[in-house]
Amino acid sequence: MVCKTSNGYPAEVQTVSVTFLKMLSSYDLGTHYFTPFGFNLKSLQLLPWCSWMIYNVRLGYKTILGVNVVHGALTGAEEAAVALGHTARKPQMDFVYSSGVLVIQHLQENYREYHDFLNYMSTVGDPRNIFSVYFPLWFHLSHTVGIKMIWVAVIGDWFNLIFKWILFGQRPYWWIQETHFYNNDSFPHLEQFHITCETGPGNPSGHAMGSSCVWYVMITSALNFSRPSSTVTSVQSSQRFCLLKSCLWMVFWIIQISVCISRVFIATHFPHQVVLGLLAGMLVAEVFDHIPSLYNASLKAYLHTNIFLFCVAVGFYLLLQSMDINLLWSVTKAKKWCANPDWIHLDTSPFAGLVRNLGALFGLGLAVNSQMFIQSCKGKNAYKSRFKLMCVTATLTSLKLYDSIKMPTHTELLFYILSFCKSASVPFGVVAVIPYFVHLLIGDERKLA
Repeated sequence: MVCKTSNGYPAEVQTVSVTFLKMLSSYDLGTHYFTPFGFNLKSLQLLPWCSWMIYNVRLGYKTILGVNVVHGALTGAEEAAVALGHTARKPQMDFVYSSGVLVIQHLQENYREYHDFLNYMSTVGDPRNIFSVYFPLWFHLSHTVGIKMIWVAVIGDWFNLIFKWILFGQRPYWWIQETHFYNNDSFPHLEQFHITCETGPGNPSGHAMGSSCVWYVMITSALNFSRPSSTVTSVQSSQRFCLLKSCLWMVFWIIQISVCISRVFIATHFPHQVVLGLLAGMLVAEVFDHIPSLYNASLKAYLHTNIFLFCVAVGFYLLLQSMDINLLWSVTKAKKWCANPDWIHLDTSPFAGLVRNLGALFGLGLAVNSQMFIQSCKGKNAYKSRFKLMCVTATLTSLKLYDSIKMPTHTELLFYILSFCKSASVPFGVVAVIPYFVHLLIGDERKLA
């Protein structure tokens, strides 16, 4: 018998929701907007409804996983039973996973000579390259594109984290070790590599999602820059633009397909996971094409957005934890089935990505609202090719050296704090500090002349 409250929700769901709302309201944030797009704490009144949806989703998972459907979420004991293979799974997902394993085996057996190229493409799709390579280059070419790139990368990766927590996606390199789908004589072998052992859930692919959303921004921005003006109506200019458009989108798809294949090749994702990540990334980037307010967002808007993203992510985590759902189940699997313990890195865990993205967004907010940015990137020097070239050169050199600094991992809390600070310093240096010193250098040269 399920005990329900007057509004129709199970009592335990209502209790968790009310507790979470009280916790947030204690910070006196209810009257503030978290983002420049109009989200506020009043929208969290929908939390009981969200809790009820999660409650029903988990009951659905109990059926998919073959666990008896009873009142409540999947318990820790049931999760452990499923993880250890003591509980039978339904054949639907096993068929999807086994088909993906066949694709991985085909790639590893027939395209072994492309190992170095595919490893490189997996690096190209690494979301961390957005902040250290793509953003510095594009920001000094166009401030609006650089700002949009950070927003798209941060929000896209945040949604990726939430989706991973909801979808509970397996990864190939541990699924084949735990499933009872295969007979003993047909147990598949998948080779692991030094970048295989990701510790978060597998669905959707973060590399595919991050790569597609950022490259979508770059391609559409390049087309906007090269689009013929409305006053130019010659057939020749239109043909040149159509040719350029076809070439750029061809480059986009070649890169995205290569990134997706690389993630499948190294056995860290199933094919359906990279496809979902690819489509989700493009959708996030397309949505941000219609939000012009972010280019002039105040520091207050950046702070409120950070608080909103952090509170929702942590609140969602605590909510599911209170329903006895272990969201760090994938970390245990990764440590158990990774071929080499040295391949397990703390910076691939779910919260590491969250901290890294929030730090980058916070640093960007500080930078674009600083006097250093206004004096350097909004002054006369900002339009000089020499200024932009010097900024790009100094930025890439500095970030290359800065990236060699590794955060200590012996204390998890310390690692997260230092990761936030390091991530915040990257956009602040790219947008404010380095341009300001280049501006002073060019200004001094002009005075001496």
